[in-house]
Amino acid sequence: MSFLSRDATIARPGFSRWLVPPAAIAVHMCIGQVYGFSVFKKPLAQILGVNAPAAGDWTEADVGVAYSIALALLGLSAAVFGKWVERSGPRKTMVASMVCFCTGLALSALAVKFHQLWLLYAGYGLIGGIGLGLGYIAPVSTLMKWFPDRPGMATGMAIMGFGGGALIGGPLAEELMAFFATPTSVGATQALLVMAGLYAVMMLFGAFIVRVPPEGWKPEGWVPKTQSARLVTNANVAVDTAWKTPQFWLLWIVLCMNVSAGIGILGQASPMIQDMFKVTPAAAAGYVGLLSLCNLGGRFFWSSMSDLTGRKGIYCVYFILGAALYMSVPWTQGQGSVTLFVIATGLILTMYGGGFATIPAYLRDLFGSYQVGAIHGRLITAWSMAAIIGPQLVDRLSVANKKTMPPEQAYNSIFYLMIALLTVGLIANLLVRPVDARHHVKSQS
Repeated sequence: MSFLSRDATIARPGFSRWLVPPAAIAVHMCIGQVYGFSVFKKPLAQILGVNAPAAGDWTEADVGVAYSIALALLGLSAAVFGKWVERSGPRKTMVASMVCFCTGLALSALAVKFHQLWLLYAGYGLIGGIGLGLGYIAPVSTLMKWFPDRPGMATGMAIMGFGGGALIGGPLAEELMAFFATPTSVGATQALLVMAGLYAVMMLFGAFIVRVPPEGWKPEGWVPKTQSARLVTNANVAVDTAWKTPQFWLLWIVLCMNVSAGIGILGQASPMIQDMFKVTPAAAAGYVGLLSLCNLGGRFFWSSMSDLTGRKGIYCVYFILGAALYMSVPWTQGQGSVTLFVIATGLILTMYGGGFATIPAYLRDLFGSYQVGAIHGRLITAWSMAAIIGPQLVDRLSVANKKTMPPEQAYNSIFYLMIALLTVGLIANLLVRPVDARHHVKSQS
């Protein structure tokens, strides 16, 4: 067990910090499979019927609850275990994440085999969700310690991996289910077991190579500023103090509004473009894939840009440019220009992804690196809230609007509502001020 301790991961002289991003990405690409869970919805809704739902089969809505539980537990477990993550170090946390996440996949396989819905919820949702939370925050905290000169780029590298998890997990699941499918089985049981094994190996690889910098380490040639910038402190704030400050809750609102405005559109992307432009389901699927790439690329691009513009400035860009793009979307529908629509919504999704990747560096700027992983863990409960607000607003309003207007116009009021959410986020961002010195820790021993 000493191999898993924090002391065992302290880097020796000559260790290259560029070995840490692959470790972080390895873990995030695995747990990012949750974004591709939807490929299991139809197969798991016809386990008994195989080719079509039969009496006694689960519904797609039943299956989708496991996804919601997993995302909710991501935020909650990150908040609860954040301090433990900081004490235990990244290797022990990554191994714990692997055990929980891969156990969740294995239990999901058993749930399919024995057709037990509660086991799917307990496995993929509860236990797997805890693995998501642990695996999400540990690599981010570690990377920021290795890249104090470019914290935005560092967090972008890790969280880019999470955003790209569906690009591997989705097609992998489809191929495995097709390979194992028989006239009496949809192939999901075997697919989930194989994925559990593959992800376990990949996550253990990340845990094996990860390291933390020794005390007092800094990049060669980098000289820390002796005087803090206005919103970049050289001091540190403990997690139990940070979450009681107004800055924490302002950033909570910032993240919640940014994510709410993006995740609702992402979740409704396929039916939305079909309703608004009468495209085929195949074309809509391509559009969803493109949005995923925008989400992925935005995580690295915008977070890297934030190292140049500052975190507060880049969030102003997210909110102001995002509002302008949402304002333009009804016009693109009126013009019948699917190309402009795709460009506008694609740009919006880059900033949705960028918001995830930038927030850890924003926290580090305000609260220091001392317990930034634990602080980040508590803040991403905003994601759990946004995962409810955004999809519910879009789903319910679109259904209600379609009863009184043509389907292609049913989304216009939703886009204006997204502008209102972004405006709330902008105001919260503009109110962010430096953390008062009375909150700084006097000793980190």
